[in-house]
Amino acid sequence: MYRTLVSVDELAEHLKDPEWVVVDCRHSLQDLQSGRRAYAQGHIPGAFFAGVEDDLAGTKTGKNGRHPMPDPAHFAAFLGELGVTAQTQIVAYDAGADMFAARMWFLCRHAGHEAAAVLDGGMTAWIAAGKPVSAEEPARPGTGTFQPHPRRELTVDAEAVLASLEDNAFCVLDARAADRFAGQNETIDPVAGHIPGALNRPFKNNFDERGLFKPPAQLRDEFTQLGVHPKRLVHQCGSGVSAAVNYLAMEHAGVEGSRLYPGSWSEWIADPARPVATG
Repeated sequence: MYRTLVSVDELAEHLKDPEWVVVDCRHSLQDLQSGRRAYAQGHIPGAFFAGVEDDLAGTKTGKNGRHPMPDPAHFAAFLGELGVTAQTQIVAYDAGADMFAARMWFLCRHAGHEAAAVLDGGMTAWIAAGKPVSAEEPARPGTGTFQPHPRRELTVDAEAVLASLEDNAFCVLDARAADRFAGQNETIDPVAGHIPGALNRPFKNNFDERGLFKPPAQLRDEFTQLGVHPKRLVHQCGSGVSAAVNYLAMEHAGVEGSRLYPGSWSEWIADPARPVATG
């Protein structure tokens, strides 16, 4: 079972394995149709496409952020369409050194499916290794029997974050770029800044110059230097997507026990009574 990362060679060995399901999660927050276009032009053979805005997100209310968690039954039905069962190894990929495969991975883990992993290096590494690409879209078998067992202990809500500002129950780790964290160059959300007291670790810091995740020992050292016990760490970002990369990196490094705030900054600022910090 692969629970965090899968290499290009490991995936290539299992391309025709009926117990493996591969999911293309490529996406762009600036061009919501770019992932579907990229998939149509060429993808890993046999891979299914997952829409980040629909398959991997729930219904927006204007108060629950830009990418709310999907309803467990909705996500389970999506996995069932792909043929996922309790025995299926799921592998998610994106363009590489990106956040969207980690989102799929976190949703699987939250739903109680541990056999889920991210393709290290994504599509970029796959192509660089000379692996095959196909433009043929496989039919969804719709024969899956996946039953969700939501692990609600992996997440916290806005109320818990707000309470923690008073009782210091945990520390928030913001995965957005440093300028957005500081309240500068905000182009996505209507309010700039960060949750008071949060630390900043941009999700891109988890990758090396080749777009692969850094070695576990290096990641472990970097997270240890934050000075926060993993069980007191809550991941956050703009909408709960890139935060999953920091979460995945910690799990891959063996630094286990952290949690994630799915609503993140876009939910936090939906209530003007919640405090905001800059700088």
